[in-house]
Amino acid sequence: MQQTTQYAILAEDVDKQYKNGVQALSGLSLSVKRGEIFTLLGENGAGKSTLIRILTTFLRPDSGRISVLDWDLHRDAEKIRARIACVSQQTSIDTHLSLKENMMFQSRLYRIPKAAAQKRMDKLIHAFDLIPYLKYPVSSYSGGIKRRLDIALNLMSEPEILFLDEPTVGMDIQSRMAMWEMLGKIREEFGTTVFLTTHYLEEADSLSDTVCIMKDGREAAQGTPFELRQYIRQDMIRIRFSSKAAAKDSAAPMAGLFPGGKVRIQDNFCMIFTEDIHTDLTKANVYLLKNKIPFLGIEIKQPSLDDIFLKFTEDTGKGSCI
Repeated sequence: MQQTTQYAILAEDVDKQYKNGVQALSGLSLSVKRGEIFTLLGENGAGKSTLIRILTTFLRPDSGRISVLDWDLHRDAEKIRARIACVSQQTSIDTHLSLKENMMFQSRLYRIPKAAAQKRMDKLIHAFDLIPYLKYPVSSYSGGIKRRLDIALNLMSEPEILFLDEPTVGMDIQSRMAMWEMLGKIREEFGTTVFLTTHYLEEADSLSDTVCIMKDGREAAQGTPFELRQYIRQDMIRIRFSSKAAAKDSAAPMAGLFPGGKVRIQDNFCMIFTEDIHTDLTKANVYLLKNKIPFLGIEIKQPSLDDIFLKFTEDTGKGSCI
């Protein structure tokens, strides 16, 4: 009998290099607990897409160990495929079929008995608030509703893990918030492990039980949003300027006051990382006023997930650090 662990996914020292020489993954390790929402963050080229293709059995790693639902990825790929679902950015909906026809067609692909499929479909339609759209053709649905239906389709097979590739990309804020609520329902009502990628840091912060930040094909940091904030234990002084150019012009000479890469630019803000907040706040204020440098505000700020992400993904060769 297969022994069940608390982990839905375990990956250790995973490498993947493409034939063109690109090293997509390099010693990557991560763990995903059953029933959690796990978010993968990283810049373009960090290796997120390659990792998802490997975890969903579409691609084989060159080396490393991976288990999905306690099955070995190499030996038990067919068993894994039957227990997972993957929703890409391109929806899999047939717009020539009705909402219910789409869902029942999906059930037939997985050979689900008709009575069980009908019961599952009714539950998903209610859970995802799709009842108001039953009388309209699928082709008339907005992008957000199509994405919602696409996820419901993929839950017809009762997967234990649902992979979502940037599920809210291109949505307006109302649709994104509706999607966030739906992802919470997937975890709470269906007990499904959710593995998603996103570029929206506030999405990862509000939704995730665990966040993994990737850089150059490996994990740069992994933990709860709270735990990740502990990577930057210092408070920050944030000085707001009228523009990014003004922030750069004013921050460059301040680097002498705060050596060691403590001064960074983020949009039209100058960020000063400090371990002596009151002394450095006074020092910054005195400098700005003495040199008559115009600024719009100065404040003490706790590190956010955005700050953590920038710390682990910034390329210091591109001038993101002063």
